[in-house]
Amino acid sequence: MEFAYRSGGVDGARYLPISEHGLIGDLRTAALVGTNGTIDWYCCPRFDAPSVFASILDADRGGSWELAADVPARTRQFYFPDTNVLITRFYAADGVAEIQDFMPVVDESREASRHRLIRRVICVRGTLPFRARIAPRFGYGAEAHTVRVQAHEAVFESPSISLALTSTAPLESDGMDVWSHFKLLEGESVVFALDKVGDDVRPRACPHAEAEEQFEATVRFWSHWLGRSRYRGRWREMVHRSALTLKLLTYAPTGAIVAAPTTSLPERVGGERNWDYRYVWVRDAAFAIYAMLRLGFTTEAEAFMGFLSERGIMRGVGPTGPLQIMYGIDGRTDLPESELSHLEGHLGSAPVRVGNAATKQLQLDIYGALIDSVYLYDKWGQPISSDHWDEVGTVVDWLCDHWDQPDEGVWETRGGRKNFVYSRLMCWVAIERAIRMANRRGLPADLPRWQRNRDAIYRQIMRQGWSAERGAFVQGLGDDVLDASVLMMPMAKFISPTDPKWLSTLDALTTDLVSDSLVYRYDPEASPDGLRGSEGTFSICSFWYVEALTRAGRLEEARLAFEKMLTYGNHLGLYAEEIGRSGEQLGNFPQAFTHLSLISAAFNLDRALG
Repeated sequence: MEFAYRSGGVDGARYLPISEHGLIGDLRTAALVGTNGTIDWYCCPRFDAPSVFASILDADRGGSWELAADVPARTRQFYFPDTNVLITRFYAADGVAEIQDFMPVVDESREASRHRLIRRVICVRGTLPFRARIAPRFGYGAEAHTVRVQAHEAVFESPSISLALTSTAPLESDGMDVWSHFKLLEGESVVFALDKVGDDVRPRACPHAEAEEQFEATVRFWSHWLGRSRYRGRWREMVHRSALTLKLLTYAPTGAIVAAPTTSLPERVGGERNWDYRYVWVRDAAFAIYAMLRLGFTTEAEAFMGFLSERGIMRGVGPTGPLQIMYGIDGRTDLPESELSHLEGHLGSAPVRVGNAATKQLQLDIYGALIDSVYLYDKWGQPISSDHWDEVGTVVDWLCDHWDQPDEGVWETRGGRKNFVYSRLMCWVAIERAIRMANRRGLPADLPRWQRNRDAIYRQIMRQGWSAERGAFVQGLGDDVLDASVLMMPMAKFISPTDPKWLSTLDALTTDLVSDSLVYRYDPEASPDGLRGSEGTFSICSFWYVEALTRAGRLEEARLAFEKMLTYGNHLGLYAEEIGRSGEQLGNFPQAFTHLSLISAAFNLDRALG
């Protein structure tokens, strides 16, 4: 896909669309690189740290790292095959050049705290002038900083963090930002490296030879990691890009998986549905483990199980039970939400939020997602330990006493608690999977009690979660509102995918919530969620829909819906949370939920097609 280079101008031209970005990272943090060569989102030293570059949220105050041809040029962006090394190419009248963006992945013993971000510019044909402007704005643009420059090195210092920029091209400064202008002939290159520095890490140049060495090492790391995939199906390129993206969203020191690397990218431009996703949602991470296990990546599942046990996640005691819906990447439970009023938000979509008040919500479905991932790890990975089984038993015992109550539901609505069918469904999953584990391995459990509660949930859903008037399973017990979350029913093995009640539900959802292959979560007017404005279609639901069609045997419809969904990905195969009316990406980007559901849909559709 090609993009005309642009900068400046009217308000809309100050922001690249969300979809015109690629992601790089080092399994601790990540950066978004625009198709114009600008890094406009980067938090250092970890996903949930305050931003250094955040012009995607405020073009004037957020900070950015511009790097582009200094003449009119077209650009194209792609990943070095089977890696997370991003390449942005510039095509101008007198030459062609490319930027290679990557973050070396190093273990804790080899300067992991440096968090090196390398940008290598290479002229591959003719000659091309370039310009660079490095304008960090620390603490989400709220902290002042100083800069010291000596020829090829600049050190940015703020109260909370210091960064060192080294370059093989000369640097200049105005006391706040640093810039460089250089001209490359065919075969020539310039290397920039940005490091987090401090008492234990000093500024260090990145000469051409070292840049080449680290480039090759980074390519080798990602290629080797992806080589463990067992997927050989029809959609290998898209599935593997999704797997590489999920891996980028993992926090290696703890095994945590963030929902997305960004905050406050809007679900509707100009609206208030802007949330911070740089945390570990139990649901999202558990589903990600399912997708990883499907492809053969057991190490990531093992690391996440370690996160659960070492951080005492399943041994919690709080107002919402043993679990809360999300945690910090270090396992912390307190994620206070605040608004950054000095930032205008992407395309003026305020407020910009950091932290997430939804931690205090009760969402019973997370128990099913988590226990299901433990069950699958026990089945496909390694048998869980006796201590881990004790934790599972404690959680299931608690759930037997608490499943029959209203909650905020899977979509984190802020309109009050309801008796959501999906929450009941996933409570059934939690207890049913625990029973399976106990029976298969002869583990101790109060099976009569567990079975009574499992069966009670099933009967309640069948009697009160079914609307004869709508001919469908619905959002809440006793109501008639449709909700795409019930697409999980056959996938959770709660109901046969060819059961008449399910097929009727699938038809009703197709009529009311599906647009082209795109699926809305629910109708906010029919089911108020406590927030103003509308939203786009929800991409995980669109892939759930593909899988539901597949399991129902409607393979032609499923394949067409899946192929249509692939056209909504960006030029790199990345997806935000939602798709807008004109096909634009909306919400935090890229989103783990969407990519894990793409993997699952592709895997099952491929198997069904034979």
